[in-house]
Amino acid sequence: MYAQAYDPLADLRTPDAPEFDVFLAGTVFLDIVFTGLPHMPAAGTEVWAEGMGSCPGGIANLAIATSRLGLRTSLAAAFGDDDYGDFCWRTLAEQEHVDLSRSRRFEDWHSPVTVSMAVDRDRCMVTHGHPPPMPTSEMIGTPPRSRAVIVALSLDEPLGAPGPDGSCGWAELARRQGALIFADVGWDPSGTWSPALLDQLAYCHAFMPNAVEAMAYTGTDTPRDALYALADRVPLAVVTDGPNGAMAIDSSTGEEAYVPAPRVTALDPTGAGDVFGAGIVLGTLCGWPLADRLAFAELCAALAVQEFGGSLAAPGWGDIADWWHEVRAAAGRGRAYNDLLARRYAFLDRLVPTVPVGAVRRAAATIARNADVGKAAPPPAPGRPSGGEAARPDAAAPAAEGRSGENGTPHPQAPAGTPPAPPGPRPAPPSA
Repeated sequence: MYAQAYDPLADLRTPDAPEFDVFLAGTVFLDIVFTGLPHMPAAGTEVWAEGMGSCPGGIANLAIATSRLGLRTSLAAAFGDDDYGDFCWRTLAEQEHVDLSRSRRFEDWHSPVTVSMAVDRDRCMVTHGHPPPMPTSEMIGTPPRSRAVIVALSLDEPLGAPGPDGSCGWAELARRQGALIFADVGWDPSGTWSPALLDQLAYCHAFMPNAVEAMAYTGTDTPRDALYALADRVPLAVVTDGPNGAMAIDSSTGEEAYVPAPRVTALDPTGAGDVFGAGIVLGTLCGWPLADRLAFAELCAALAVQEFGGSLAAPGWGDIADWWHEVRAAAGRGRAYNDLLARRYAFLDRLVPTVPVGAVRRAAATIARNADVGKAAPPPAPGRPSGGEAARPDAAAPAAEGRSGENGTPHPQAPAGTPPAPPGPRPAPPSA
């Protein structure tokens, strides 16, 4: 199961250690991502996309992000018995090395599907799905021992509240087994932003909202004021602020830190929060200083937003090592920003020399028979396309396509039509 070439927690592995580093539960969607659209389609019209990719989405974004960073990850989710479910299960289990022993396949249950269309660095989505046939806690039973669990806070299923039968939920069971709970929160479409939600932080080790969410729930006017309010409730409070960076307070170590985000050209923010959270979890489990944890998480997010498509974009240690080698090569040439990056990320010198050549890198997952990565065929006229990239279940092929690296992991590829990446360390301007 654990085929990653690099294990950042190798020194912590003991016979009595938890089986998993991270345990997750949630809904897996089949994400179909269209890129290179000139504009959104108007009513009654058809627009051709230059590229298309497909991959597991939803909670799979977070599972893939943690697994690609070398964390032993287990996921509990419902999967349909259709071809979409087959594809998502195969990609997670075989390509991304995510344990699915607590997941279930259900007959005659339609896999949830989301279609995402990216235009001008923004996106819109259409989703179809049905509630899972079985409650999550019932499907999981007793969760496996893990070092951490990652949850989304909700008033519908609050942490610590007993279930209908009086038993506690799976996350509380995991906490009682010694797992640290890392919590996130979603957008409140009702606009209520009930402060009662924050009462659940009594069960959490860390809370990682963005600045808008943090200010709304705490009733404060600035991200920093929101951070201080959250630090009164949870040992590790983290507030992300997009391109402005992130700030955090770790009361358990007495540290406070702010780290600006690397300068990047963002193409698609889908899943960036999941990738950032995965970086924070890894750094915390490794016992890194708070500033290094923030810098690492910001780097992971910066690498992700330069690619299209959620879990497709999550970086692995191979991508991180490539970036660091380029940053070091660009330092000392009279560019202040490059020199700053080299100083800020100097802690990677302790890690990257131990990253093997065959470490995990991004991989293109696609349900289509031909990914046509890096090229876009002109649309036939008249009529609709036939064969090729169409994401149809009967065209299912191996989850990853492209030229394989030394460890058998496909080299990084984005959906067709993705603009070519500029040379050099992409979160930094070109060196002199």
